[in-house]
Amino acid sequence: MWTFPKYAGPERRRATRWRPRPLRVLLALLVFVFVGYGIAVIWLMLQESRLVFEAGATLGPGRPPFAYEQIDLPRTDGARQFAWRILRDPADASPWVIFLHGNAATVASNVNIAHYRLLRSVGLNILAPEYRGFSGLEGPPTEEGLAVDARVAYDYLRGTLHIPPSRIAIYGWSLGSAVAVRLAAEVDEAAVILEGAPASIADIGQQRYPFFPIRLIMRSKFDSFRRIGRIGVPILFLHSPEDLVIPIREGRRLYDAAPGKKTFVEVRGGHIHASEVDFARFASAISDFLRQNGFTTVAAGQ
Repeated sequence: MWTFPKYAGPERRRATRWRPRPLRVLLALLVFVFVGYGIAVIWLMLQESRLVFEAGATLGPGRPPFAYEQIDLPRTDGARQFAWRILRDPADASPWVIFLHGNAATVASNVNIAHYRLLRSVGLNILAPEYRGFSGLEGPPTEEGLAVDARVAYDYLRGTLHIPPSRIAIYGWSLGSAVAVRLAAEVDEAAVILEGAPASIADIGQQRYPFFPIRLIMRSKFDSFRRIGRIGVPILFLHSPEDLVIPIREGRRLYDAAPGKKTFVEVRGGHIHASEVDFARFASAISDFLRQNGFTTVAAGQ
């Protein structure tokens, strides 16, 4: 019987050449993971404004059941910015509060109208500025941009209405609390109220995306924890243990970092509806806090 020598023909050589090797497969997987991770990081960077601010594109249909004015705020840079001005009667005798709202909302959102009702009930005039990128205002929302917008509202009270700092309180809710901390650290006011306040938006982002370097890539960090030490007036903290958006431990951490006179009040109702669910406790806590700190014309909560 004839036997033929073994011959590695082209087909066999090709099969041998392309046989997957464990090292080659591992390297391919590593490249795939690395590229995918890089794409995810870039996506998070590009989506930061949408994820952090969720700016409402239009003002929305909400309107308060009491008198208000929508006014254009004077700016030196030519940009358009408006605010809602809600006056007490008599307006000239009442102290003022600058209300800085949170993300995923506008000055006309129902949650903010509920806050106006609350603040009005304790005897305050209200100035609620809108941010750039919200309600159709031009410009992308950023931490620096919102800081400028809040300062414009403060300058309107001081420069146009000639309200002294002793009659101005600054109120920040949710993301707006970080804007309020920065504003209060840079200007003169009589009191600060922070509701559902995060110590650092970047830290919360890092907790939600633990496998990504959020603290490194995030541009708008809203690090109130590092700024609150520059506030020299009394601060009232309002936070709900049921808050699933900004855990109460964040509010406690910011409270611990705050210097000077401070008060922490636990309220019911979670992150969004606490001012409505626990209206009486809110009104009592705010009116007591403001009266104890020189706002003698503030009425008792209704």
